[in-house]
Amino acid sequence: MKYKLLVLDVDGTLLNNRKEMTPSTLATLLKVQQMGLQIVLASGRSTHGLRPIARMLELDKYNGFILSYNGGQIINMQTNELLFERRINPEELPYIEKQANKHNFAMLTYHKDTIITNQAGNIHVCEEAARNQMQLIEVKDFASRITFPPCKCMIVSDEEEALAGLESHLKKRLSGALDVFRSEPYFLEVVPPQINKADTLGVLMEKLAVLPEAVIAIGDGVCDIGMIQMAGLGIAMGNADERVKRCTDYTTAPNEEDGVAKAVEEHIIAQIRPADVPLEQMNIRARHALMGNLGIQYTYASEDRVEATMPVDERTRQPFGILHGGATLALAETVAGLGSMILCRPDEIIVGMQVSGNHLSSAREGDTVRAVGTIIHKGRSSHVWNVDVFTSTDKLVSSIRVVNSVFKKR
Repeated sequence: MKYKLLVLDVDGTLLNNRKEMTPSTLATLLKVQQMGLQIVLASGRSTHGLRPIARMLELDKYNGFILSYNGGQIINMQTNELLFERRINPEELPYIEKQANKHNFAMLTYHKDTIITNQAGNIHVCEEAARNQMQLIEVKDFASRITFPPCKCMIVSDEEEALAGLESHLKKRLSGALDVFRSEPYFLEVVPPQINKADTLGVLMEKLAVLPEAVIAIGDGVCDIGMIQMAGLGIAMGNADERVKRCTDYTTAPNEEDGVAKAVEEHIIAQIRPADVPLEQMNIRARHALMGNLGIQYTYASEDRVEATMPVDERTRQPFGILHGGATLALAETVAGLGSMILCRPDEIIVGMQVSGNHLSSAREGDTVRAVGTIIHKGRSSHVWNVDVFTSTDKLVSSIRVVNSVFKKR
């Protein structure tokens, strides 16, 4: 495919205002991963707070990545390997705390599955803990209790004018040692120098040998501008800050209207031709699923024909050494499923509804059977596939009918 990486901001972009990922968005993102695209979640959230979303998206199966703390860490979700990390020297914290205390501002930082703060009752601190699914620990002397190098610290207040004044002061005082910026009107973030989504995304792209023109980035906040400008295709959400929209190539629908799904459908899925479907990658990524466990391998795909092979061995044979009928039906459903996925429009999903087969002859252990699926009915609400299974000598083993239902995404 033209694009290899899809980089997504989370809050205000991937998630709606209720902090939920809609079924339509989830189905769309699973589909493009099945077709070979890798997803990167780029967020100010902690690594702990991003993991549940990454698991929902099955990034562990599709070799996706977490870019957390606004660029402080990169995690490979498939291997759980820490690819990149920058932290704050704890010796810098006493001065920051002193300045925050002058205004009675709250402070917080992250450690494993907890948030450490000096004001556990602050509403924004409580919301941050809930959003990241982390426990709150309140301490009196904040800086003295931080004995580890944190990925970032936050100063929290609804007094926007005073917070802006502190931002200006800390930028001058900490220049070169730490970076300071506002991620929300009430959040002042303190991070290691040169840590932001764009620079850390550049590190990941270099590790993966991915060029900018193969990257799509979608976001809504000022913190997303750098990564959006770095990408070959930068997309702003409909709810994005106007400064973001002015820096992007395209504006999609708001996060309340499945803007991510619509952008992916228009700019990725609608552009994919059957010849672009990465069969080799799909075979690799299915190795832990039923398809992989049975040894099924896709070998050909077009709009009206899909082929795959399956060995007759200890996984797929009956006790007497001949091919198991249930394995044959699984092979047919696998072939028809890919065929319907290629045929369906970006706003459609496919669900298998019926499979029926006639087993005509046997294939013995040691052989490899070949399934050939052809579309015999392509309707608005259903696809019907005929799948013939042959031995290596082209003897017909089974003829199977598979019906897939077509649904509009909601």
